[in-house]
Amino acid sequence: MSWTSERVDLLAKLWSDGLSASQIAAELGGVTRNAVIGKVHRLGLSGRAKAPSNSQKARSKPVKTAGSQAETPQGTETRPQAGPQTIGATALKMETAPQAAPAPQAKPVAELVPIAKRATILTLTERTCKWPIGDPSKDDFYFCGHQSTAGAPYCAYHCRIAYQPASDRRRDRSAATG
Repeated sequence: MSWTSERVDLLAKLWSDGLSASQIAAELGGVTRNAVIGKVHRLGLSGRAKAPSNSQKARSKPVKTAGSQAETPQGTETRPQAGPQTIGATALKMETAPQAAPAPQAKPVAELVPIAKRATILTLTERTCKWPIGDPSKDDFYFCGHQSTAGAPYCAYHCRIAYQPASDRRRDRSAATG
C-alpha cells in the first residue's frame, strides 16, 4: 500500500474530524494504526479535534426537572456529584495505600575478640571466622577466629555485616549521599 495524495487528503480530513488512528486505519484499509500515526507525524498535522464521547455528551446536557429549575438561579448549572471520575491513563491506575517503611534492624554490635580466640593466617581452619581485623601491614593484624556459620567463611556477627540484602545497601547508600 502506498500513500497516494487522495489517501493523504482523506487521512488529514479524518484526523481533523477527531477520529482515532485505529478508526482511520480501518477507514483507509490496508494500513495499520501505527502507519497512520507515523504518517500524521511526518505530515506535521497538529492536534486534532476530540470526538465527543458518550460521557462528555451526557455531562454537557444535564437533565433538569421542574423542581431543579426553580431552585437554581439562572446562568448556573448543576452537575451531579457521582464521585471522583478518572480520565485517561489514570483510569487503570491502582490505588495503593502508603506502606510504612520496614522497621530498621538493629545494627550488629561489635564483639570484642579475646586474645585467645584471635587467629593468624597459619591457625585458620574451615570452621573459624576469617574476618580480617586491623591493617595487614601491622604486627597487630589478626582474624576473628570465632566459630564460623555452616557454609559461610564468617561467624554470625560478621555474616550480618558481609551479607546485607541489596535493598538495605541501596537505602544506606542513598541516605549517606542524600
